[in-house]
Amino acid sequence: MAPSDIRKVGKASTAGALLVAALALGHVQPSFAQQPASTASVATERKNWFNDPFFELSHAMTDCPVPLGPLMTRAQMEDDAHYRVERGTTCWLAHKCTKPNSYMYDQPIADAIRAHFSNPRAFDGTSLWITVQRRFVYAEGCAPASFDRQALRQQLEAIPDVEQVFIRVGSSARAPLPYKTLAAPDQPAGASDAQ
Repeated sequence: MAPSDIRKVGKASTAGALLVAALALGHVQPSFAQQPASTASVATERKNWFNDPFFELSHAMTDCPVPLGPLMTRAQMEDDAHYRVERGTTCWLAHKCTKPNSYMYDQPIADAIRAHFSNPRAFDGTSLWITVQRRFVYAEGCAPASFDRQALRQQLEAIPDVEQVFIRVGSSARAPLPYKTLAAPDQPAGASDAQ
């Protein structure tokens, strides 16, 4: 590398350096770096930039709003990139993970959840989605009041390498929901989507 190239690299922004680190760790899809953000629609378009596992576990309540899950705008992704690198490596630095980044556990955790909950009748009457990020599992959606949320939590906590489980399940799609929705991503959790 020529000295002039070294100076150019040295002047790279912190965000650029973090982006390179995130790319190297495999947490950002390389294709986004080549996409121009030239229109307002691209700026507000939401994507799963980091390929976090996000999938439907059940879909019996058709009026249940889809959770926002790991979808975010480009600006949100750029804001989150630094924290993801920092949070992801903290587990390894604290000797709580054998993998160098806690996000590396997410896909195997998601695969184990799919395998564990393979019975299609297990969630009759519910609409549930799972997001896995940094060994945290988020169960979001709608279920009748009689649905055993604690049993779901215990089963998810029993999956190997899961660090924490968050159950954000509402009893009615018409009441304020305990999670952000894809239909109203800028509305805080708990706000009503009903117009």
